[in-house]
Amino acid sequence: MTTRQQERPSPARVPKARVDKFEERRAELGEAVLTTLATLGYARTSLREIAQNSEFSHGVLHYYFTDKVDLIVCSVKQYKARCVKRYDHAVDSAGSYDALMEGFLESLAATLRAEGHMHRLWYDLRSQALFEDAFRADVSEIDRSLEAMIWRIMSRFAELSGTPPDMPASATYALFDGLFQQALLRHLSGDAEAADRMKADVRKAILRLFPAPSAKASRPAAAAVRKRRA
Repeated sequence: MTTRQQERPSPARVPKARVDKFEERRAELGEAVLTTLATLGYARTSLREIAQNSEFSHGVLHYYFTDKVDLIVCSVKQYKARCVKRYDHAVDSAGSYDALMEGFLESLAATLRAEGHMHRLWYDLRSQALFEDAFRADVSEIDRSLEAMIWRIMSRFAELSGTPPDMPASATYALFDGLFQQALLRHLSGDAEAADRMKADVRKAILRLFPAPSAKASRPAAAAVRKRRA
């Protein structure tokens, strides 16, 4: 048995309150070092390097996290969980198609501009999952939560537009995730128009999938005019 195994509390051998406190402290530490992780990225981090760039000692991090994979996954999970809640609020508070469109686009642009380095860490983690088994289960779990979030938003667009979804959830998620990732790369490369271009592209994609109610209503009339002219 290693020294770390001796020191770290075992959920089967300690009171639940102590286990909960341990997990609570892990969450606090994961949140506290998130900016450091996002700045350094996966390849340039170790628990020791993270400790050197934060207020926590290497010993403290080593006690609460098995390794840097454990710490990075903990931090990214927490951040993405907040993202999901943020968009869920946008869906719940939107009472019309236009309000949902503007709220969704503004939320995308705001998080791209203000939290681009955080999203970079997520894409770094997802890329590493292609090479390292240790990441795959957690990355898949995060991806599923994001796919479900996008599907809830698009389902609301479908409801407000009266147009049923024509793409499966996985393909819909891939579409919008791809647009966001492209915009993120442009933003991190110094393109000042990246967020606005993304908003325009996402708007076009949504309008193609779920036409605005007014646009749908005008289509039969326009078709009838063209037929009479013919």
